Amino acid sequence: MDGQEQLLETIMGLIMHGGDAKSSSMEAIYAAKEGDFEKAEEKISDADEALGNAHKSQTTLLTREASGDSVELSLLLVHGQDHLMNAITFKDLAVEIIDIHRKLDGQEI
Repeated sequence: MDGQEQLLETIMGLIMHGGDAKSSSMEAIYAAKEGDFEKAEEKISDADEALGNAHKSQTTLLTREASGDSVELSLLLVHGQDHLMNAITFKDLAVEIIDIHRKLDGQEI
């Protein structure tokens, strides 16, 4: 696999894992809304795992850049970074929304 193919694979990792994290976070909100806090926590855990995988992709890009192998800025790379940042924000908000649902359910947080 040449450098360009590796770069594309890494960028696709950002997009895929970022999307997975956002989806899991949304599922966590839906579960909390239904009062299934155990499932909500599982989905937040899934989101954390997906974010960890996305961060590995990002670290690969950063390491490549830091070693002097410049990474070409492309719309696809920007899109991947956007997915990651939105997923992080969405997961953080999901945790807060789950806490609100817990409070509404009379639980201590």
